[in-house]
Amino acid sequence: MFEAASPEALSLTHTVAFEGLEARRVEVQCAVTAGLPGFAIVGLPDKAVSEARERVRTALQAMAIALPSRRITVNLSPADLPKEGSHFDLPIALALLAALGILPKERVEASLSLGELSLNGRLVPVLGALPAALAAGEDGRALMCPSGCGAEAAWVGATPVFAATSLAELVAHFTDRAPLEPAKPGEVVGDPTTKCMSEVRGQERAKRALEIAAAGRHHLLMVGSPGSGKSMLAARLPGILPPLSPAEALDTSMIHSLSGLLNEGGISRVRPYRAPHHTASMAAIVGGGRGAKPGEISLAHNGVLFLDEFPEYPRAVLETLRQPIETGDVVVARANAHVTYPCRFLLIAAANPCRCGNLYDASAACSRAPICGEDYIGKISGPLMDRFDLRLEVPPVAYADLDLPADGETSVVIAARVAEARRVQADRFASLGAPALVNADVEGALLDQIATPDAAGKELLLKAAEKFNLTARGYHRVLRLARTIADLDGAASVGQPHIAEAIGYRLIGARNG
Repeated sequence: MFEAASPEALSLTHTVAFEGLEARRVEVQCAVTAGLPGFAIVGLPDKAVSEARERVRTALQAMAIALPSRRITVNLSPADLPKEGSHFDLPIALALLAALGILPKERVEASLSLGELSLNGRLVPVLGALPAALAAGEDGRALMCPSGCGAEAAWVGATPVFAATSLAELVAHFTDRAPLEPAKPGEVVGDPTTKCMSEVRGQERAKRALEIAAAGRHHLLMVGSPGSGKSMLAARLPGILPPLSPAEALDTSMIHSLSGLLNEGGISRVRPYRAPHHTASMAAIVGGGRGAKPGEISLAHNGVLFLDEFPEYPRAVLETLRQPIETGDVVVARANAHVTYPCRFLLIAAANPCRCGNLYDASAACSRAPICGEDYIGKISGPLMDRFDLRLEVPPVAYADLDLPADGETSVVIAARVAEARRVQADRFASLGAPALVNADVEGALLDQIATPDAAGKELLLKAAEKFNLTARGYHRVLRLARTIADLDGAASVGQPHIAEAIGYRLIGARNG
């Protein structure tokens, strides 16, 4: 006859496996049965998960807990879902302790946990605490995690989060010897105005373009000679953007949590600013690699993506940006993963006018000018150029401007106007029951409803469309841009001056629409 495993020797708890931003539920089952002594982990674990048995065994020995001379089997269900990462250490240890009768099985089963164990039993912070907390809240389970993840996970607020520094603390918590207090949410207070717009001398038109871009989340291309201040301007853009709303902060921090960027004890309300180098690979920019990790465009979600030396990026990388710019999300497809990440960013691109950068200086320009400039900017394809609402020439700063005092408008003053324009947009879309958040998201009938210009403005727009050969996308982008300019001016409707200013920002690359 076959001897069935005793129900008392079986236990289970819960954790998660990550597929993109989705936290897939994983049931951790542990059985201690008669047989040759051994410790096996099954359920499609990767190398890090398989090594968990040694970390768990040594951590328990450090706590003076000896494993019995029996067969220990841990099953990670569903068994066909790949399990990756060291965060399975803690749920495996808790399930094993419950199977040994050290912890109450009911309380362990009612929890969801993640965390890496060190050999002395201390808990090491891991990636993904924020999406794990959301999953625990949806399932009505308490979350157990390392203390370094507590402030991040507690920000969800949907479930109690108990953050411990060691496995021994969790044992004391489950046995009611020393219950843990629920972790409190942490918020990192950043100062986005450390780089102030008043430090930029001259470049008033560029500052105006940045203000418009910030108010309506319009993509901006700056073309100018080296040293004209393009990077300096872009670095000050986060200082005039409004802080992330709670929903936006949660959405953005989900991505940062999976990438290990929430390492300051909480969540930041400052909009992300990403500036990858032009030698970055497609996987680094768009996402991919082992495990289909998020790329720079997703890390810049709800923030700013600055691409300096824009024509120097590989052509394949630039063309891959076209679909995410339009849709606000990117699908990373790999042989073992098919993941969708959000990437609704504000793109700021900067480029020299030609390869040598001296196109605007007749005394220093090369012999191929101006053809070299057309060839260099021509690396940006027409469809991609068409996706920039604002295209701006940034002239060199005059020496006289460099001696002027830094008495221009501060980022705080500009940010107040941007915040007011954003508030106007939010109120408008709320009254119309529209899902759009900013003018750059508007399309179709809603765009016609809110951005149709007056008769003079419509006539000017039609003439410009014919002269500059605007595409349908370009035509609608002018309307969106004009609507934002009108919002900054406090105008209820779009007029001819707003259309004229919007058209003026599309003259670079006008051959492409």
